[in-house]
Amino acid sequence: MGALHLLVFALSTLAVSVRAHNITDMLSPFPEYSLYNSYLSQTKLADEINSRQTLTCLVLNNAAMSALAGKHPLSVIKKALMLLVVLDYYDGKKLHEISDGTTLSTTLYQTTGNAPGNLGFVNITDLKGGKVGFGSAAPGSKLDSSYTKSVKQIPYNISVLEISAPIIAPGLLTAPAPSASDVNITGLLEKAGCKTFASLLVSTGVIKIYESAVEKGLTVFAPNDEAFKADDVPDLTKLTNAELVTLLQYHAVAAYTPIGSLKTSKDPISTLATSGAGKYDLTVSTAGDSVTLKTGVDSSRVADTVLDATPLCLFTVDNLLLPTELFGKSPSPAPAPEPVSSPSPTPAVSPSPSPAAEAPTPVSSPPAPPMESPEGSPSDAPAESENSTTDKSAVDVTAPAVLKLLATVIFTVLLS
Repeated sequence: MGALHLLVFALSTLAVSVRAHNITDMLSPFPEYSLYNSYLSQTKLADEINSRQTLTCLVLNNAAMSALAGKHPLSVIKKALMLLVVLDYYDGKKLHEISDGTTLSTTLYQTTGNAPGNLGFVNITDLKGGKVGFGSAAPGSKLDSSYTKSVKQIPYNISVLEISAPIIAPGLLTAPAPSASDVNITGLLEKAGCKTFASLLVSTGVIKIYESAVEKGLTVFAPNDEAFKADDVPDLTKLTNAELVTLLQYHAVAAYTPIGSLKTSKDPISTLATSGAGKYDLTVSTAGDSVTLKTGVDSSRVADTVLDATPLCLFTVDNLLLPTELFGKSPSPAPAPEPVSSPSPTPAVSPSPSPAAEAPTPVSSPPAPPMESPEGSPSDAPAESENSTTDKSAVDVTAPAVLKLLATVIFTVLLS
């Protein structure tokens, strides 16, 4: 019972000490950032921010955001906003404690893999007179923006700071943004190792359905070529043409759903195959940065991002997504060639020995994991954050040490 009580205590500690945040809720009390907040939702960057910890959002007031957004398409605005999400925690105090007075910090734009060189980094420099400047890390770039004020913090998790102007990396706003309708979906999928899937899209005409849905938002989960060679893959030749079309539609969602949105998805996701005849939906589970799609028949990891350009997302997945409406819970595998067998002689019959009871093989219990000392707060973290808050936009979260303690307790309960 003592171990059980310890387990309950650890679970309750975990529940009250984990910290989550919702950036749109955090900004909603501040009407001066309503335009910035709106674009976080339109570009789905809010979902990506909410799925991460230890970051700083550099926000723009409505006047500065209007100047940025007024002349550019949504896909370009998203890149500019990603450059304002720093993957480190800074509050007003820490900005003035930067080692050597200047640092280059990674931004969300760098994680896309589309930022050449150091264009995905920002230069943060503590200037004379108490000012802090921000600029692109590209060589020769100026510090065109400056720290204005602290807005809100959840200590060591997320900090919101206002800056005076957007941070513009060279070529970020001048690069042409192709229309989503101009994107060659099958061409991109073929280059990503999804030739079989791309061929099926063309032969069935489903590619036309995809293309007609792009302008309003489309996300595609394309199985790679190895997925079609798996031993347990169903025999697609047994499907009618209508069923094959439905299967391919099941691999797409009629909405722009980048990886950050998948990570925060809690409800089943409707697909292009969803209709009155069946749900044909997907559920999502996450473990860290790994995202898995579940169908009710099988599951598949989201492997790579081929394209993320509002309003189109292309992903590769490791397995075919098999809906229960078509395959139930036990899809028939593709037939394998029957082995050629030769006649075997009739074996001689010998008396059967009387059955003897066999002693079960003893199973040794696994050792409990070693206890580790809890990790402390970051050494460079400020002792106290200005404007720190705990409200509906934040729920307390625990340190990694509690998770280790919880694992130890669970082992103890199971072995007792």
